[in-house]
Amino acid sequence: MRAAVLREYGEPLRIEDVERPEPDPDGIVIETDACGICRSDWHAWQGDWDWIGAKPPTGHILGHEPAGTVIEVGEDVTRLSEGDSVAVPFTLSDGTCPECRNGHSNVCENLLPLGFADPVPGAFAEEVHVPAADQNAVTLPDGVSPVAMAGLGCRFVTAFHGVVHRADMDAGDWVAVHGCGGVGLSAVHIASAIGANVVAVDLDDEKLAKAEELGALETVNAAETDNVPRAIMGITDGGASVSVDALGIAETCQNSVSSLRRRGQHVQIGLTTKEERGSVELPTDAMVMKEIEFVGSFGMQPPRYDEILRMVESGTLDPSAVVSETVTLDDVPDRLAAMSDYETMGIPVVDTF
Repeated sequence: MRAAVLREYGEPLRIEDVERPEPDPDGIVIETDACGICRSDWHAWQGDWDWIGAKPPTGHILGHEPAGTVIEVGEDVTRLSEGDSVAVPFTLSDGTCPECRNGHSNVCENLLPLGFADPVPGAFAEEVHVPAADQNAVTLPDGVSPVAMAGLGCRFVTAFHGVVHRADMDAGDWVAVHGCGGVGLSAVHIASAIGANVVAVDLDDEKLAKAEELGALETVNAAETDNVPRAIMGITDGGASVSVDALGIAETCQNSVSSLRRRGQHVQIGLTTKEERGSVELPTDAMVMKEIEFVGSFGMQPPRYDEILRMVESGTLDPSAVVSETVTLDDVPDRLAAMSDYETMGIPVVDTF
Protein backbone atom coordinates (compact mmCIF):
# COMPACT_ATOMS: atom_id res chain seq x y z
CA MET A 1 0.00 0.00 0.00
CA ARG A 2 1.04 3.65 -0.40
CA ALA A 3 2.03 5.69 2.64
CA ALA A 4 3.81 8.95 3.57
CA VAL A 5 6.92 7.92 5.49
CA LEU A 6 9.21 10.01 7.70
CA ARG A 7 12.79 9.30 6.60
CA GLU A 8 14.59 12.40 7.93
CA TYR A 9 13.34 15.12 10.26
CA GLY A 10 12.55 18.31 8.38
CA GLU A 11 12.98 16.70 4.96
CA PRO A 12 9.91 15.99 2.77
CA LEU A 13 8.00 12.86 3.66
CA ARG A 14 8.47 10.12 1.06
CA ILE A 15 5.51 8.48 -0.62
CA GLU A 16 6.44 4.79 -0.59
CA ASP A 17 4.98 1.32 -1.04
CA VAL A 18 4.97 -0.40 2.36
CA GLU A 19 3.59 -3.60 3.85
CA ARG A 20 -0.12 -3.41 4.59
CA PRO A 21 -1.12 -3.95 8.23
CA GLU A 22 -2.65 -7.11 9.66
CA PRO A 23 -5.08 -6.93 12.60
CA ASP A 24 -4.06 -7.98 16.09
CA PRO A 25 -6.63 -10.23 17.79
CA ASP A 26 -8.14 -7.14 19.47
CA GLY A 27 -7.56 -4.83 16.49
CA ILE A 28 -9.08 -3.82 13.20
CA VAL A 29 -7.69 -2.59 9.91
CA ILE A 30 -9.50 0.30 8.26
CA GLU A 31 -9.26 1.53 4.71
CA THR A 32 -8.49 5.22 5.16
CA ASP A 33 -11.20 7.32 3.52
CA ALA A 34 -9.88 10.63 4.88
CA CYS A 35 -7.15 11.89 7.19
CA GLY A 36 -6.61 15.42 8.42
CA ILE A 37 -3.21 17.10 8.19
CA CYS A 38 -2.60 18.63 11.61
CA ARG A 39 0.01 20.95 13.05
CA SER A 40 0.93 18.08 15.36
CA ASP A 41 2.04 16.21 12.22
CA TRP A 42 4.29 19.19 11.49
CA HIS A 43 5.80 18.87 14.99
CA ALA A 44 6.38 15.16 14.38
CA TRP A 45 7.98 15.90 11.02
CA GLN A 46 10.29 18.43 12.71
CA GLY A 47 11.34 15.91 15.36
CA ASP A 48 9.75 17.82 18.24
CA TRP A 49 8.37 16.53 21.50
CA ASP A 50 11.21 14.28 22.56
CA TRP A 51 10.79 16.06 25.92
CA ILE A 52 7.40 14.34 26.36
CA GLY A 53 8.35 11.05 24.70
CA ALA A 54 6.30 11.68 21.55
CA LYS A 55 9.06 12.03 18.95
CA PRO A 56 8.32 9.48 16.19
CA PRO A 57 11.18 7.31 14.92
CA THR A 58 12.45 7.71 11.37
CA GLY A 59 10.80 5.20 9.06
CA HIS A 60 7.44 5.91 10.74
CA ILE A 61 4.16 6.63 8.94
CA LEU A 62 2.67 9.90 10.19
CA GLY A 63 -0.99 10.97 10.27
CA HIS A 64 -3.38 10.79 13.23
CA GLU A 65 -6.82 12.10 12.17
CA PRO A 66 -8.38 9.22 10.21
CA ALA A 67 -11.90 8.28 9.28
CA GLY A 68 -12.37 5.09 7.31
CA THR A 69 -14.11 1.81 6.64
CA VAL A 70 -13.38 -1.40 8.54
CA ILE A 71 -11.96 -4.02 6.17
CA GLU A 72 -10.53 -6.59 8.62
CA VAL A 73 -11.50 -7.52 12.17
CA GLY A 74 -9.42 -9.35 14.78
CA GLU A 75 -10.88 -12.51 16.33
CA ASP A 76 -11.36 -10.91 19.77
CA VAL A 77 -13.21 -7.81 18.51
CA THR A 78 -16.91 -7.89 19.44
CA ARG A 79 -18.31 -4.41 18.72
CA LEU A 80 -17.19 -3.79 15.14
CA SER A 81 -17.75 -5.48 11.78
CA GLU A 82 -16.39 -5.21 8.27
CA GLY A 83 -18.04 -2.33 6.46
CA ASP A 84 -18.48 -0.12 9.55
CA SER A 85 -17.54 3.54 9.14
CA VAL A 86 -15.34 4.70 12.00
CA ALA A 87 -13.31 7.59 13.31
CA VAL A 88 -10.16 6.91 15.31
CA PRO A 89 -8.80 9.13 18.11
CA PHE A 90 -5.07 9.77 18.22
CA THR A 91 -5.11 8.93 21.94
CA LEU A 92 -5.16 5.15 21.64
CA SER A 93 -5.83 3.65 25.07
CA ASP A 94 -5.72 0.11 26.45
CA GLY A 95 -9.01 0.20 28.39
CA THR A 96 -7.48 -1.48 31.44
CA CYS A 97 -5.64 1.19 33.46
CA PRO A 98 -7.30 3.11 36.33
CA GLU A 99 -7.79 6.22 34.17
CA CYS A 100 -9.56 4.21 31.46
CA ARG A 101 -11.72 2.42 33.99
CA ASN A 102 -12.74 5.78 35.47
CA GLY A 103 -13.77 7.29 32.15
CA HIS A 104 -10.57 9.19 31.33
CA SER A 105 -9.11 7.09 28.54
CA ASN A 106 -7.71 10.20 26.83
CA VAL A 107 -5.05 10.23 29.56
CA CYS A 108 -4.55 6.44 29.67
CA GLU A 109 -1.48 5.42 31.65
CA ASN A 110 -0.41 3.25 28.69
CA LEU A 111 -1.51 5.64 25.96
CA LEU A 112 -0.11 5.21 22.44
CA PRO A 113 -0.41 8.32 20.22
CA LEU A 114 -1.37 7.23 16.71
CA GLY A 115 1.23 8.28 14.16
CA PHE A 116 3.78 9.25 16.81
CA ALA A 117 4.75 6.03 18.62
CA ASP A 118 6.55 3.12 17.00
CA PRO A 119 3.85 0.48 17.75
CA VAL A 120 1.11 2.52 16.01
CA PRO A 121 1.97 3.64 12.45
CA GLY A 122 -0.20 6.50 11.31
CA ALA A 123 -2.93 7.15 8.78
CA PHE A 124 -1.16 8.93 5.92
CA ALA A 125 -1.64 5.57 4.25
CA GLU A 126 -4.19 3.57 2.34
CA GLU A 127 -4.83 1.42 5.42
CA VAL A 128 -4.22 1.79 9.15
CA HIS A 129 -4.34 -0.63 12.08
CA VAL A 130 -6.31 0.29 15.21
CA PRO A 131 -5.36 -1.67 18.36
CA ALA A 132 -7.87 -2.33 21.14
CA ALA A 133 -10.52 -1.47 18.59
CA ASP A 134 -13.55 -2.05 20.82
CA GLN A 135 -12.05 0.56 23.14
CA ASN A 136 -10.81 3.05 20.56
CA ALA A 137 -12.76 3.08 17.29
CA VAL A 138 -15.89 5.25 17.13
CA THR A 139 -18.70 4.06 14.86
CA LEU A 140 -20.04 6.87 12.68
CA PRO A 141 -23.68 7.38 11.67
CA ASP A 142 -24.76 6.44 8.17
CA GLY A 143 -24.36 9.12 5.56
CA VAL A 144 -21.77 11.34 7.23
CA SER A 145 -18.86 12.53 5.14
CA PRO A 146 -15.48 10.97 6.02
CA VAL A 147 -13.87 14.32 5.16
CA ALA A 148 -16.06 16.09 7.73
CA MET A 149 -15.31 13.39 10.32
CA ALA A 150 -11.52 13.35 9.83
CA GLY A 151 -11.09 16.16 12.38
CA LEU A 152 -12.66 13.89 15.02
CA GLY A 153 -9.32 12.13 15.30
CA CYS A 154 -7.71 15.13 16.93
CA ARG A 155 -8.44 18.79 16.36
CA PHE A 156 -12.21 19.03 16.52
CA VAL A 157 -12.61 16.66 19.47
CA THR A 158 -9.65 18.21 21.27
CA ALA A 159 -11.27 21.64 20.95
CA PHE A 160 -14.64 20.23 22.04
CA HIS A 161 -13.18 18.54 25.12
CA GLY A 162 -11.29 21.69 26.05
CA VAL A 163 -14.20 24.08 25.59
CA VAL A 164 -17.11 21.91 26.73
CA HIS A 165 -15.64 19.48 29.29
CA ARG A 166 -12.61 21.24 30.75
CA ALA A 167 -13.71 24.88 30.69
CA ASP A 168 -16.27 26.21 33.13
CA MET A 169 -18.39 28.65 31.16
CA ASP A 170 -21.98 29.80 30.83
CA ALA A 171 -23.87 31.10 27.84
CA GLY A 172 -22.96 34.75 27.33
CA ASP A 173 -19.49 34.46 28.87
CA TRP A 174 -16.60 35.96 26.94
CA VAL A 175 -14.15 33.38 25.60
CA ALA A 176 -10.83 34.34 23.96
CA VAL A 177 -9.20 31.92 21.52
CA HIS A 178 -5.52 32.56 20.82
CA GLY A 179 -4.41 31.06 17.49
CA CYS A 180 -6.81 30.38 14.63
CA GLY A 181 -5.36 27.25 13.09
CA GLY A 182 -7.42 24.08 12.88
CA VAL A 183 -7.92 23.54 16.62
CA GLY A 184 -8.40 27.27 17.25
CA LEU A 185 -11.07 27.66 14.57
CA SER A 186 -12.74 24.51 15.91
CA ALA A 187 -12.74 26.07 19.39
CA VAL A 188 -14.26 29.28 18.01
CA HIS A 189 -17.05 27.32 16.29
CA ILE A 190 -17.77 25.13 19.33
CA ALA A 191 -17.69 27.94 21.90
CA SER A 192 -20.03 30.01 19.74
CA ALA A 193 -22.37 27.05 19.28
CA ILE A 194 -22.79 26.63 23.04
CA GLY A 195 -23.58 30.32 23.52
CA ALA A 196 -20.28 32.00 24.38
CA ASN A 197 -19.20 35.39 23.07
CA VAL A 198 -15.92 34.67 21.29
CA VAL A 199 -12.89 36.90 20.69
CA ALA A 200 -10.50 35.33 18.17
CA VAL A 201 -6.80 36.28 18.09
CA ASP A 202 -4.36 35.63 15.25
CA LEU A 203 -1.73 37.32 13.08
CA ASP A 204 -3.58 36.68 9.81
CA ASP A 205 -6.63 38.66 8.66
CA GLU A 206 -7.85 35.78 6.48
CA LYS A 207 -7.90 33.42 9.47
CA LEU A 208 -9.65 36.07 11.56
CA ALA A 209 -12.28 36.48 8.84
CA LYS A 210 -12.81 32.70 8.93
CA ALA A 211 -13.17 32.91 12.72
CA GLU A 212 -15.92 35.50 12.27
CA GLU A 213 -17.60 33.22 9.76
CA LEU A 214 -17.53 30.46 12.40
CA GLY A 215 -19.09 32.65 15.09
CA ALA A 216 -16.47 34.99 16.61
CA LEU A 217 -18.07 38.29 17.64
CA GLU A 218 -14.77 40.16 17.83
CA THR A 219 -11.24 39.65 16.49
CA VAL A 220 -7.79 40.92 17.43
CA ASN A 221 -4.92 40.97 14.93
CA ALA A 222 -1.92 40.40 17.18
CA ALA A 223 0.45 41.69 14.49
CA GLU A 224 -1.25 45.07 14.61
CA THR A 225 -1.85 45.26 18.37
CA ASP A 226 0.78 46.40 20.87
CA ASN A 227 -0.87 44.68 23.82
CA VAL A 228 -3.20 41.76 23.10
CA PRO A 229 -4.39 41.24 26.70
CA ARG A 230 -5.21 44.95 27.02
CA ALA A 231 -7.19 44.81 23.76
CA ILE A 232 -9.19 41.83 25.03
CA MET A 233 -9.76 43.52 28.39
CA GLY A 234 -11.28 46.44 26.51
CA ILE A 235 -13.50 44.31 24.28
CA THR A 236 -14.78 42.19 27.18
CA ASP A 237 -15.09 44.96 29.77
CA GLY A 238 -12.55 43.52 32.17
CA GLY A 239 -11.29 40.27 30.67
CA ALA A 240 -12.47 36.95 29.33
CA SER A 241 -14.02 34.35 31.62
CA VAL A 242 -12.23 31.61 29.67
CA SER A 243 -9.18 31.95 27.45
CA VAL A 244 -7.79 29.18 25.25
CA ASP A 245 -4.22 28.83 23.97
CA ALA A 246 -4.74 26.86 20.78
CA LEU A 247 -1.18 27.29 19.51
CA GLY A 248 1.30 26.50 22.27
CA ILE A 249 4.03 29.13 21.97
CA ALA A 250 5.10 31.19 24.97
CA GLU A 251 3.52 34.40 23.67
CA THR A 252 0.05 32.95 23.12
CA CYS A 253 0.08 31.14 26.46
CA GLN A 254 1.14 34.26 28.35
CA ASN A 255 -1.32 36.46 26.46
CA SER A 256 -4.10 34.01 27.19
CA VAL A 257 -3.47 33.99 30.94
CA SER A 258 -3.16 37.79 31.01
CA SER A 259 -6.43 38.21 29.07
CA LEU A 260 -8.53 36.80 31.91
CA ARG A 261 -10.77 38.57 34.39
CA ARG A 262 -10.60 37.73 38.08
CA ARG A 263 -11.35 34.04 38.72
CA GLY A 264 -10.99 33.37 35.01
CA GLN A 265 -9.85 30.09 33.54
CA HIS A 266 -7.05 29.43 31.08
CA VAL A 267 -7.32 26.25 28.95
CA GLN A 268 -4.06 24.99 27.45
CA ILE A 269 -4.58 22.92 24.30
CA GLY A 270 -1.53 23.75 22.18
CA LEU A 271 1.69 21.87 22.88
CA THR A 272 4.97 23.75 22.80
CA THR A 273 7.75 23.96 20.20
CA LYS A 274 11.53 23.56 20.34
CA GLU A 275 11.71 27.15 21.62
CA GLU A 276 9.84 26.32 24.84
CA ARG A 277 10.55 22.58 25.15
CA GLY A 278 7.52 22.14 27.38
CA SER A 279 8.06 25.06 29.76
CA VAL A 280 6.59 28.58 29.64
CA GLU A 281 7.14 31.41 32.13
CA LEU A 282 3.85 32.60 33.66
CA PRO A 283 2.72 35.58 35.82
CA THR A 284 2.17 33.40 38.85
CA ASP A 285 1.74 36.24 41.38
CA ALA A 286 -1.04 37.78 39.28
CA MET A 287 -2.60 34.32 38.89
CA VAL A 288 -2.63 33.91 42.67
CA MET A 289 -4.05 37.36 43.38
CA LYS A 290 -6.77 37.00 40.71
CA GLU A 291 -7.39 33.31 41.48
CA ILE A 292 -6.76 32.33 37.87
CA GLU A 293 -7.14 28.64 37.00
CA PHE A 294 -4.75 26.94 34.56
CA VAL A 295 -6.28 23.80 33.01
CA GLY A 296 -4.75 21.34 30.55
CA SER A 297 -6.82 19.58 27.89
CA PHE A 298 -5.75 16.57 25.83
CA GLY A 299 -7.78 14.67 23.22
CA MET A 300 -11.21 13.29 24.15
CA GLN A 301 -12.68 10.00 25.34
CA PRO A 302 -14.29 7.97 22.51
CA PRO A 303 -17.50 7.26 24.50
CA ARG A 304 -18.17 11.02 24.53
CA TYR A 305 -17.99 11.43 20.75
CA ASP A 306 -21.78 10.96 20.69
CA GLU A 307 -22.10 14.44 22.18
CA ILE A 308 -20.53 15.89 19.04
CA LEU A 309 -22.41 13.58 16.69
CA ARG A 310 -25.76 14.58 18.21
CA MET A 311 -24.91 18.26 17.76
CA VAL A 312 -23.85 17.56 14.16
CA GLU A 313 -27.12 15.74 13.52
CA SER A 314 -29.11 18.69 14.91
CA GLY A 315 -27.13 21.17 12.81
CA THR A 316 -25.64 22.94 15.84
CA LEU A 317 -22.10 21.93 14.89
CA ASP A 318 -20.55 21.43 11.46
CA PRO A 319 -17.01 20.00 11.53
CA SER A 320 -16.83 20.34 7.75
CA ALA A 321 -16.98 24.12 8.15
CA VAL A 322 -13.43 24.00 9.51
CA VAL A 323 -12.12 21.89 6.59
CA SER A 324 -10.21 24.23 4.29
CA GLU A 325 -9.37 21.91 1.40
CA THR A 326 -9.10 18.30 0.28
CA VAL A 327 -5.80 17.03 -1.11
CA THR A 328 -4.09 13.82 -2.21
CA LEU A 329 -1.54 11.75 -0.30
CA ASP A 330 1.11 13.10 -2.67
CA ASP A 331 0.31 16.65 -1.46
CA VAL A 332 1.07 15.90 2.20
CA PRO A 333 4.80 16.86 2.10
CA ASP A 334 3.99 20.29 0.64
CA ARG A 335 1.14 20.92 3.08
CA LEU A 336 3.41 20.16 6.02
CA ALA A 337 6.07 22.49 4.64
CA ALA A 338 3.48 25.28 4.35
CA MET A 339 2.82 25.00 8.09
CA SER A 340 6.37 26.18 8.78
CA ASP A 341 5.21 29.68 7.82
CA TYR A 342 1.63 29.25 9.08
CA GLU A 343 0.37 29.27 5.50
CA THR A 344 -2.42 26.73 5.98
CA MET A 345 -5.88 27.62 7.27
CA GLY A 346 -8.42 25.37 8.93
CA ILE A 347 -8.05 21.63 8.40
CA PRO A 348 -6.56 20.29 5.14
CA VAL A 349 -7.82 16.73 4.65
CA VAL A 350 -6.37 13.95 2.50
CA ASP A 351 -9.18 12.14 0.70
CA THR A 352 -7.30 10.50 -2.18
CA PHE A 353 -4.68 7.88 -1.38
